[in-house]
Amino acid sequence: MRDVVAKREAMKGGASSKGPVVVTGASGFVGSWLVMKLLQAGYTVRATVRDPENVGKTKPLLDLPGATERLSIWKADLADEDSFDEAIRGCTGVFHVATPTDFESKDPENEVIKPTVEGMIRILRACKEAGTVRRIVFTSSAGTVCVEERQRPVYDHDNWSDVDFCRRVKMTGWMYFVSKSLAEKAAVAYAAEHGLDLVSVIPTLVVGPFLSAAMPPSLVTALALVTGNEAHYSILKQVQFVHLDDLCDAEIFLFEHPAAAGRYVCSSHDATIHGLAAMLRDRYPEYDIPQKLRGIEDELQLVHFSSKKLLDHGFTFRYTVEDMFDAGIRTCREKGLIPLATAGGVGSASLRTPGETARRM
Repeated sequence: MRDVVAKREAMKGGASSKGPVVVTGASGFVGSWLVMKLLQAGYTVRATVRDPENVGKTKPLLDLPGATERLSIWKADLADEDSFDEAIRGCTGVFHVATPTDFESKDPENEVIKPTVEGMIRILRACKEAGTVRRIVFTSSAGTVCVEERQRPVYDHDNWSDVDFCRRVKMTGWMYFVSKSLAEKAAVAYAAEHGLDLVSVIPTLVVGPFLSAAMPPSLVTALALVTGNEAHYSILKQVQFVHLDDLCDAEIFLFEHPAAAGRYVCSSHDATIHGLAAMLRDRYPEYDIPQKLRGIEDELQLVHFSSKKLLDHGFTFRYTVEDMFDAGIRTCREKGLIPLATAGGVGSASLRTPGETARRM
């Protein structure tokens, strides 16, 4: 299969095409958008998914502009030994996005943490054995940076979360924070030992439009004030955001930048849950955004995530918080994942565009 795909890539990609590059977890929230952006940038892309026969997962990818000429779908699973070897062989770069995100797992150590860490090493081993991969870009998480007992006013790429604290407190999403932290630390050590060029991108809460059919986990959190999902309010207390499009642009930017090395925070905006609630009430009065938040202090300080290292390379963010939420809410509505209005909200969503005041009924 590899030789056939390689020949097809050479014929269809043409002399001006870039890559091929691999995107793991290509059917997910970040992965699918990244595939789209790479195709737009002229790359030949090998997209890995757990089940290539799942049309619901693969069709959004195959329908992308440029997919017929420069996209191939490969079967790979973080839990399977040697699963990524064939897809990575002959590639110039790997964007590792795939990660288990089951916050409801009954066995998080074996279902989330173990496959995340072991899958990371399997991918790096495949990169080492391929001998053609010039850089690996790992999509990490803010959960590897700031989860600790007392919040600091500023975090950057040198900070690491307290894994023992996560395991002890078991806050919402704790297994994700642990899995990403351990996977990234293992990756840094492995890359240093074997001379691999590894760049970690640390996004904060990713919000924006999406291609996948289901609600992305990060939007479950981001839209918790809209849906009334109180279990996620604690994550939004002192929160930071980045638009999905900015994140994917940053990943490609860092893959291509000759001086890129190490970890990079990718975050454009800071907020408190109170500021977020005020923005959503003003922008979306048809939703019953709570005025009072149980268990949340009235006075909260912003916690800043510094993207200075990324910006110093010349990268610029393009989107506002309002842009992120408008796009995310619009996509969720279009896919029927959230209602157009909730009980207690004012007016009708069908009578306005985002940012306009809703007419009273």
